[in-house]
Amino acid sequence: MAEPADKPEGSLTESPDATEESPEEMEMNEIFQEKPASSHAIHPDGNERPPISHSVFGKIPKRYIVAFMAFLGFCNVYMLRVNLSVAIVAMVSNMSVEHEDGAVTYIQEFYWDSKLQGMVLGSFFYGYIVTQIPGGWLATKFGGKVLFGGGIAMTALLTLFTPLAIRGGAYTLMGIRIVEGLFEGVTYPSIHAIWKNWAPPLERSQLATAAFSGSYVGTFLCLPICGVLAEHVGWPSIFYVFGALGLVWFVGWWFIVTDSPATHSTISYQELEYIRQTIIVEGGVAKDGAVPWKKVLTSGPVWAILVAHFCENWGFYTMLTSLPLFLQQIFHYDLDEDGVLSAVPYLVMAVVVMGSGQLADFLRQRQLLSTTAVRKIFNCTAFVIQAIFMTAVAFTHDAVAAISCLTVAIGVGGLAWSGFSVNHLDIAPQYASLLMGVSNCIATIPGIVSPSVVGQLVQHKLATEWEMVFFIAAGVYLFGAIIYAVFASGELQPWAEGSVQYVLCSDEDYSEADKEGMIQDEEEEEDVRRETGDGKEDDKETSDSDFVK
Repeated sequence: MAEPADKPEGSLTESPDATEESPEEMEMNEIFQEKPASSHAIHPDGNERPPISHSVFGKIPKRYIVAFMAFLGFCNVYMLRVNLSVAIVAMVSNMSVEHEDGAVTYIQEFYWDSKLQGMVLGSFFYGYIVTQIPGGWLATKFGGKVLFGGGIAMTALLTLFTPLAIRGGAYTLMGIRIVEGLFEGVTYPSIHAIWKNWAPPLERSQLATAAFSGSYVGTFLCLPICGVLAEHVGWPSIFYVFGALGLVWFVGWWFIVTDSPATHSTISYQELEYIRQTIIVEGGVAKDGAVPWKKVLTSGPVWAILVAHFCENWGFYTMLTSLPLFLQQIFHYDLDEDGVLSAVPYLVMAVVVMGSGQLADFLRQRQLLSTTAVRKIFNCTAFVIQAIFMTAVAFTHDAVAAISCLTVAIGVGGLAWSGFSVNHLDIAPQYASLLMGVSNCIATIPGIVSPSVVGQLVQHKLATEWEMVFFIAAGVYLFGAIIYAVFASGELQPWAEGSVQYVLCSDEDYSEADKEGMIQDEEEEEDVRRETGDGKEDDKETSDSDFVK
């Protein structure tokens, strides 16, 4: 890690007297806690912050625990979103009824044609798109913990009432799904408000993608479980099970996670110092009304993110809402098989997302590739491969070949999430939540449009009709690859400079010797203060100035 020239060798903290702080720097110090605490730092609640824990759980860095809880949160986000894709297959399918005389008749519980089904599946996104930008703004103002957790909790609560809404008809169901979308719309923008404070720059890809991979693990778990529940218990059980899981997760999130490391009650001193020493304040924070919207909306890298996010979501949402129908209509799988086969691509995608995040940060930490090169290579490689295999699905009519191609096409999309999805933090970290809100707003359009497009194209359940669905997806991916390759960047943009500067050092660079030396220096200073009789006053001063209350 590069150190300032006036910084004493062997120390990672600047002397508070070295330079005079501007008002903006003082404001940022309150947020990021630039002034170091003592080795047993005083938390705002008056308790000492432990320098290190000797338990197995305590030794796990708290930023990884935050990532794990975010991972489980995104599992719930997608389980709550996807469950209807399987439930609706059971709701509109013919059911056999055996009478006392041995005769068998077939009945359909809900007579919804393909167009109405497309409208029902797409209704969630009418609400989802509305709260993207407000969610980013609110997360910037109030932090991500409440928005992320509250959005999922309210969606889970509404999911428990979904069977009742379904009995009221298709339009009642659409109404409750729109409201669910309103609450879930804040989740993606708000998580960047968490990573802005918790993710060291060279761990940004792996922490963010580890959390995002929960979306695909959730989809993988949801589809087969929904199939089993629908087949053996009844479709209403789908909504009760996943609604309850979402509420249980929220309790854990509320008591474990904080908006920033400085307000975490059990984070070790070493981890707190490592995180805040990789974020150096320079010039202040974004003020109310200070977002340079004209420069943001005319920025090539911003538009590269918007287009890439839209294109990835077009293919993803098309398959997310329609893959169970495709497998049933073309290859005649029952719900048990349908759920399992529909889930496999998302397991592959989850693995690819997590692996690509690790690889992306490895390449950056070793300085083998620039951030810009990493983002472009990962994103464009994913899109090109997805286009190729989506086209291949259109030309094959063999079940095994089609499912294999779809698995690759969906799974390899995980590479792109180490491109566009964390790119907001590269180009404008202080506006990352807002930019994610804007890009996810644009990327929600496919969720609204693609189910209706599929409903219009596939009216007779023919393979030739499904071919056009895959051709459109392939073309969208190729367009996204071209735009991202030309306009994307991994560098801090001029319109975003002057607020937060990141020091690119890994946890390995932040050696134990540095940590121990820093602690030893501060312990010596504390001994001197005690000898002069100023210990209690200084301790109080440290407590008041070093932590946000």
